[in-house]
Amino acid sequence: MIASIKIFFEEVAHLAMFTFQFFKQVFKPSYEFKEFIKQCYLIGYKSFPLIGLTGFIMGLVLTIQSRPTLVDFGAESWLPAMVAVSIIREIGPVITALIFAGKVGSGIGAELASMKVTEQIDAMEVSGTNSFKYLVVPRIAAATLMLPLLVISADVIALYGSYIGCNINGDVSFPLFILQVFEKLSFADIFPAVIKTFFFGFSIALIGCFKGYNATNGTQGVGKAANAAVVYASLGVFIIDMIAVQLTNLF
Repeated sequence: MIASIKIFFEEVAHLAMFTFQFFKQVFKPSYEFKEFIKQCYLIGYKSFPLIGLTGFIMGLVLTIQSRPTLVDFGAESWLPAMVAVSIIREIGPVITALIFAGKVGSGIGAELASMKVTEQIDAMEVSGTNSFKYLVVPRIAAATLMLPLLVISADVIALYGSYIGCNINGDVSFPLFILQVFEKLSFADIFPAVIKTFFFGFSIALIGCFKGYNATNGTQGVGKAANAAVVYASLGVFIIDMIAVQLTNLF
């Protein structure tokens, strides 16, 4: 028990040092703009089909499942607004971040771990290349920027899925649907939901890079790094979301 606690605090300390190293390197020239753009393409654009499909299904299913309950209470007209607030405030950012953690977090962890165990990172250091700045910084920066854009896209697609769901058993025009959605949405719903996605993206990429960059035990370490990246990144999403909700309620 004591040994497990000691290992946990050592891991937290190493992660804190890794985070400090990132902030130290991200503002220090030279900047890897080409690698950053490449990672934005791989992390953001390549993830869009999966995120978009997830968002559409999320909006469609939530609308279909919520409709019978609202009909029982005679509040069917509230369906678009209820689904919109639920998706934009909470469900959209969290579900998208979890999908992002599963796809991008595991990918980053496995990629860097394979480079670590095959000594490619060591070779970069020997040749005079700053491996941390070239491999870690662009991935974390790209994920931090791309996840909010993916969440916004997923929210829009989810609302379209909700519109389709409203018209399966009803007849709602698209202008009326949009009017009902934005009638209940406010700046206080949208702004905190977008801000916390930057922290989601940062934590997912940070944990993936940390686990991959410090992988050991050969090829077994690659699988362990990828698995740990997904598990801890998903846990981090829930923790950050819990803190964000509390701060939003305070202010």
